[in-house]
Order: sequence, then structure tokens, then C-alpha cells
Amino acid sequence: MRPIIVFDLDGTLADTAPDLMATLNLLLDSEGLPTLPTEQANALIGAGARALIARGFEVAGLELTPQKHEELFLAFLAHYSENLCVETKLFPGVVGALDALESEGYSFAVCTNKMVGHSVRLLEELGIARRFEAICGRDSFAWFKPDPRHLTMTIEQAAGDRSRAIMIGDSLTDIATARAAEIPVIAVPFGYTDRPVSELGPDRIIDHFDELPAAVRAIFASKAA
Repeated sequence: MRPIIVFDLDGTLADTAPDLMATLNLLLDSEGLPTLPTEQANALIGAGARALIARGFEVAGLELTPQKHEELFLAFLAHYSENLCVETKLFPGVVGALDALESEGYSFAVCTNKMVGHSVRLLEELGIARRFEAICGRDSFAWFKPDPRHLTMTIEQAAGDRSRAIMIGDSLTDIATARAAEIPVIAVPFGYTDRPVSELGPDRIIDHFDELPAAVRAIFASKAA
């Protein structure tokens, strides 16, 4: 059984903020509210579409009823589904890091709070979906991040070994999930977080995906020591 690297998606593998915020702003505009700059994505993205909507409307000064929240959620999914990859791009070095790690015998999975259908289609449009043994989203299981079962069940679905796994993420949600699952976690500082990842206690931080293979090797070496 090969060791496995499990990636978050939004803010980790891909810069999805422009398209997510564009859809959120469409909803805000439809309610007569001011739109929000993409720069505010750090405080909004990371817990899935429902949370993004609630946070976005809270910033804009509107408290949502459960019924209105559900209506907006369905509208969000409909629009975003047709605009998944307008401006979204992989972060620099992702493909090279996957190539290097694959050549060293690692397998890959994705564990994201994005809806699984959107996640699969987005990764297909970005050209890397085939690289992952499993792509698991918010609706894949009864649990989602930060519940550690989201991560451990993703590893199981990918036929991986949790004792030989590493999580890669960009936020407190990812780090807390990995910690609860007792799995090492590497953080990237260029994603979506309202606190610097250096304050969140990951095992390692990489500034560029070029650094990922060495960071992975170092973690596995420390576990073997």
C-alpha cells in the first residue's frame, strides 16, 4: 500500500477565490447589497458554500432566515456549477510536485468542503482529476471537515493507509482536521485563512509547491526515526 498525500482544494491546490466570490457577489447584487472584493476571500472561504453565503451576507449586513439561506444556496450552486473555472487556476508548482511525488511512489486524494460534483468537475477542467485515487467533498460522507472522519474516510476510499498519510491544507479547518485524525499536516500560506498559518501549528509550512516533495520526505523520515 503506497503512502498517500491528501490535499485540500480551495486555496491549496487551486486559487478558486475569483470564481467563488463572483458567484457570491451575484447573489449580493440580486439582494441590492454591495459586492465584496476578492481580497476578503480569506475570511469567507473554507467551510463550503453554505458558510460562504452566510459569512458574505453577514459582512454585507443582512441576516438570513433558514428559508432565504436555502434559496440562496441553491442559486449559488446553479450559477457556480456553470462558472467553475472562469478565472480559477492551479497554484504554481502543483503539477511538478505531483509528478515528483508520484515518481517517488506516493498516491493522492482530495478532501474538500466543496461539493463533490463541483470538485470533480473543477479538477477535470484543471487537468489533474485523474491524478487522485479519491476526490471527496462535503457531501461525500455524513461528516465533513473539521470532523476527522472526513479525512480518514477519504484515505480509506483511496485505498490508502492512514499511518502513512499527510494532509496538505491552507487553513485552521485543515490543520484541525489533520490533528484530530493524528495525521501530519503541511500548510501553504497563500490560501484562504484569516490567521497566518504559522500561528496554527502545522508540522511544516511550504511557500511554494516546489518545496513539497522535500517537506513530505522530511516528515516521513522523522516518523521513521
